[in-house]
Amino acid sequence: MLITRIKLKNWRNFKKIDVKLRDRVYVIGPNASGKSNFLDVMRFLRDIANPKGGGLQKAVQDRGGITKLRCLLARKDPEILVEVEISERVGSDPIWSYTLAFRNEGKGQQRLLVSQEKVTDLINNATLINRPDSEDNQDIDRRTQTHLEQINTNKEFRQIAEFFANMTYLHLVPQLLKHADQLGGYRIENDPFGQAFLERIAKTQDKTQTARLAKINDVLKICVPNMRNLRFKRDEVTGTPHLEAMYEHWRPDAGWQREDQFSDGTLRLLGIMWSLLEGDSLLLLEEPELSLNEDIVRQIHKLIWKMQRQAKYRRQVFITTHSEALLQDESIDPHEVIRLEPTKDGTIAIEASDEDLALVAAGYSVAQVLLTKTKPSQVKQLSLFKL
Repeated sequence: MLITRIKLKNWRNFKKIDVKLRDRVYVIGPNASGKSNFLDVMRFLRDIANPKGGGLQKAVQDRGGITKLRCLLARKDPEILVEVEISERVGSDPIWSYTLAFRNEGKGQQRLLVSQEKVTDLINNATLINRPDSEDNQDIDRRTQTHLEQINTNKEFRQIAEFFANMTYLHLVPQLLKHADQLGGYRIENDPFGQAFLERIAKTQDKTQTARLAKINDVLKICVPNMRNLRFKRDEVTGTPHLEAMYEHWRPDAGWQREDQFSDGTLRLLGIMWSLLEGDSLLLLEEPELSLNEDIVRQIHKLIWKMQRQAKYRRQVFITTHSEALLQDESIDPHEVIRLEPTKDGTIAIEASDEDLALVAAGYSVAQVLLTKTKPSQVKQLSLFKL
């Protein structure tokens, strides 16, 4: 499944947005425009739906409380709302709609309460949940939890809960992976920085593990041409999991290297490629171009596209980026790009206009047409494209 539309109200720096989404979504914008906040909406839904995550209350608490989440412009209407439409596959009509809104009680204990929760089966045009309901009105404590997080109440739409709970956020930090032994066994919840990446590979069945590494090895030849025979191996003494690869170089015999000898960029690519093959829910990537030279960054879109095609389940991918090199790829559809623009009324999310589409069709890259608009110093340059 994939999220094909999202509406937000009063979420962090977004007072109100409503955008359509594809199976690949590039989120661009100037610094502090809210790219990470946009991705965090998905992490928020994941944290609520996670059976071990603590639900709505903990998800809000982990983000500093409702005052940190609520848009500063939300003076007259303090309710925070998130609404998503979910489709079964690329290009198909949405099959589910999920809406969640919450706010402070406004009196007494000042509890965080669900002000709206709605689940609609769009295939059958049936509303499965519409809260607050009569039971909520009789027992207000029920409104401190969503039905999404409760197994006994989400039976009819549990596939939505599972879809949210299995979303993956990855911002792999190579140093955490290379020096995991020295850093001890502590892992941040959901492992966003890839510290347990090798352990995830180790827990995969041998046949699946070998097949995935072979696909990754084949695709990575584009970026790391001297690396081959990527394989998983445990240390014979300690049992510690490792990745190894044969590197060809000027010496007559190639040399085996472990992950702590891989470049930071290679490790980041390995993490992205494995994650694309590993799950079937949304994958969130922040600035995947980090640690990579521009020649490789230009290949990222094609790498993601190839891995999506080879995966058993085609994961939707959200990517934040500032990279001109990444967005120069001529195969990027401008419909895949969401541009964030700060205004006095909060950050707005802008889809490609007809004019943008015409410029790309005329031969300009997405970077030239859309990324330029995020850099005020280049506005004059953009105007030249229109001549």
